[in-house]
Amino acid sequence: MPDLVELLGISPSKVHRLIEDRHLLAIRVDGVLRVPADFLKDGEPLHELRGTLMLLADSGYSDEEAMHWLTGVDDSLGVSPIAALRAGRKAEVRRVAQALAF
Repeated sequence: MPDLVELLGISPSKVHRLIEDRHLLAIRVDGVLRVPADFLKDGEPLHELRGTLMLLADSGYSDEEAMHWLTGVDDSLGVSPIAALRAGRKAEVRRVAQALAF
């Protein structure tokens, strides 16, 4: 978390607010909140991530399940969903995420 505070240039409370508001996703690893570097672009949260996180939460995914899905390779995308988001494939990622809810 201190690395994220430094990288984003904001206070720890603002980082926690980004997580609460689903601009970022963090999970605890050995008691420490961790945010994958792929969730950031140009020193700020990846803009395409928030809507996808909200869709996953609305579909009943826990933070851990969402993290696993975003960072794992999805067969229908051919890459991890976060890699597809970073490549500009937001609509495709969200279609796949919506299909997971059914």
